[in-house]
This record gives sequence, C-alpha cells and structure tokens, in this order.
Amino acid sequence: MVVTPRCGVRASSVGSRVENTLRTAQRAVPTRCKENLHLRCSSRGVLSRTDAMVTVPQLVDYCRDLLRVREIEDWPNALNGLQIENSGAVTRIGAAVDASSRTIDAAIEHGINFLIVHHGLFWPGLQPITGGRRRMLERAFQHDLALYGAHLPLDVHSVLGNNAQLASALGFENTEPFFEQKGQCVGLKVKAQVSRVELGRKLEDSLGGAVKLFAAGPEQTETIGLITGGAGSEIYAVGREGIDTFITGEAPHWAAVAAEELGINLLLGGHYATETFGVKALATHLADRFDLPWEFLDFPTGL
Repeated sequence: MVVTPRCGVRASSVGSRVENTLRTAQRAVPTRCKENLHLRCSSRGVLSRTDAMVTVPQLVDYCRDLLRVREIEDWPNALNGLQIENSGAVTRIGAAVDASSRTIDAAIEHGINFLIVHHGLFWPGLQPITGGRRRMLERAFQHDLALYGAHLPLDVHSVLGNNAQLASALGFENTEPFFEQKGQCVGLKVKAQVSRVELGRKLEDSLGGAVKLFAAGPEQTETIGLITGGAGSEIYAVGREGIDTFITGEAPHWAAVAAEELGINLLLGGHYATETFGVKALATHLADRFDLPWEFLDFPTGL
C-alpha cells in the first residue's frame, strides 16, 4: 500500500519507497500469467492477446489502492473514484484537468473510453440535469465513456501527485510535506536559496505560461512552500509555518495585500496550469501498467 508521509517527514525518501512499491507490485505478477494486467492466461498457461481486455473495474480497483481513495478525506463534491461507468472495456485512456463538455467531446473524438479528471462533475453541487449538462452526460452515455475523478488523493500522492510532480519539475530536492487539511499534508516545502526572480522564471518554464510574482518577501528565498491549485486564501496559515516564498495556482485579491503584510513572496502560476501534472502522471502510469495508449486533453480555463 502506498503511504502518504505525515507533515514533517521528508518526501524524497518516501517517494523512493513508493516507486519501489510500484515496481514490486508489477514484478510480483507471474511472468506467464498476468491475470490482472493486459495479458491473460490460456488453459495451457500460454499468454494470449486474442482475448486480452482491460476493464473499468480493473482500473478503478487499482487506482483506489494506488491513490488511497478510501482513506483520504476530501471535500464532498470531489466524489473521488468512478463517476460515470461504461459497458466495461477500456482501450484508450484520456487525462484532463476538468470534466466539461469540451473535454468529454474531445475524449469522444479521440476514441477515449476512460477519462481521468482532477475536477469531476459535481463541484458545483446539486444541479438539475438540463441544457448543456444534460447534453454533456447524454454524449458520454451514447459513446460509452467512463469518467474517473481524483482530487485530493492525486494532489497529495508523493510520486504522481500535482505537488510532487511540480516540485520535481522545479528541481526541488529533499522536500517535506506541510500544511495539514482534511487529515493530510496537502503541500510541500523545501529549504532552498534562490533568487525570487529566478524562481519565477523556473516556474514559468515548468508551467509553460506566465506567472504573477508579488515580491513582498526576501529577494533570496530560504523556505519555499508549494500547494497547487487555489490555495492563495491560506496565505496567513502558510505564513505561520515559516514560509517566506509561497507558490500556488490562484489567490483572492486580498491575498496580495496579505503577502505584503506578512513579508512573503507570492507566486501564482494558475489553478489550471499547476494541476495538469497529476492527471498526466497517473495516466502515464496506468498506460504503462496496463499497456494502453493515452493522451492529455488540454483545455485551459484561463484561471
């Protein structure tokens, strides 16, 4: 079982253990009879592709354990796990940040029948199934598209998570989990001395887009905090944890004023842009594990 480190435990060593766990899980399957992978055994024990089929229940069960979906508390509207089922077969995986009419239409156009999203169908809460929402769901049903949502369990995963993947892209080493919410550390922090301007450039390179820097802290960073998505409203709590430079996706207007008050550098890379990493990493892992093609459906929201 993959274990997410508690706050204050270094994530680098935990990440290595997680990677070893993933490799061990694959090696533990007998070479000649990979019942739970993409190959099946014939009655003679010989591998055959003629009846090979990856199913939705296989992927759902695997992701449940990999991401600890049942253990990690989340906001109710996240509804982590399978949100739409199909007739059972999976032949192509898609990854997207949001479940929307655009991503569902693109998935159908590209022959995807298992779509992984970070923000699922139910974030707006209870809504009538009318108009565009009815048409979106109708198309998913008509084209046999399964939809799988992974929010906080994907954010906090120490290898595949949004935080871990962005930290790796920035070249951060020896990161530590920090900032507890819902019983989990939802961010990473690192001791690093770097120019805040250079950090902003690195972040732009990693995200492939513009970054807003509120330079209210030290010119040379000491302790950097990272929480992908929309964590800017937590800037006071982040400041209490000794962070002098805070990277997140988006923030309310007042957070820029708070950054000045607290003497914290605030870097905003965009909610969407900072949360593309996890779904890509999960789709890549599943594609390798189950020998399936995958692709990323890129529909930025502008936020």
